[in-house]
Amino acid sequence: MILILGGTGEARQLAEALTAREVRVVTSLAGRVARPRLPAGEVRVGGFGGPDGLARYLRENRIEAVVDATHPFAERIGANAAKAAELTELPLLRLARPGWRPGPGDTWHWADDLADAARRLPDLGERVFLTSGRQGLPAFAHLDDLWFLIRCVDPPEPPLPRHHELLLARGPYEVAAERRLLERVDVLVTKDSGGPQTEAKLTAARELGKPVVVVRRPPRPHTETAETVPEAVEWVLHR
Repeated sequence: MILILGGTGEARQLAEALTAREVRVVTSLAGRVARPRLPAGEVRVGGFGGPDGLARYLRENRIEAVVDATHPFAERIGANAAKAAELTELPLLRLARPGWRPGPGDTWHWADDLADAARRLPDLGERVFLTSGRQGLPAFAHLDDLWFLIRCVDPPEPPLPRHHELLLARGPYEVAAERRLLERVDVLVTKDSGGPQTEAKLTAARELGKPVVVVRRPPRPHTETAETVPEAVEWVLHR
């Protein structure tokens, strides 16, 4: 059996591709999204209890290999997966979509983390389109002089910026709709998630000449890495 640490579109595609090849797959979801899109194969929801708990799960369920296909900013589970694979001596693959890169006409400001992104905003505009996820919103809560259009999948918990409008939506998004939202603001904030699901906002920002604050990806443990689902399928099949 293969364990996929999921929650991304790539994880769902991998589960479907492996299931079609009669590989037994179980996908683990963190449970942070209220109505997740469920992948093919078996599914478990919730944490493992750290690297030791994950290692215990791997042994008890006779997992043969692990694919970490979590979000590029899911630092904790990435570290736990690397440690658990070491403890159990199981092969581990990181399925990581490439990050975004600026092109001609882009005005990007790279930030080391959300706190750094928040520090940059007062110099870039008074109205902000914030698309960095609900869990990081407290980093912007102190910016009382700015107005935020906040987009996330599920309703966030406080603290939130004092002046804001909340938009609950799930990608993929279209460029035309993103243009209409960006016309209301001065600057866009996003994480370097990569992939086509949410890339339309970057295209719209380029077309409108809007600056973008892009939060860099956090470091991940060194492990074998695939950038595409077909590469990950081949890795699993060779196991």
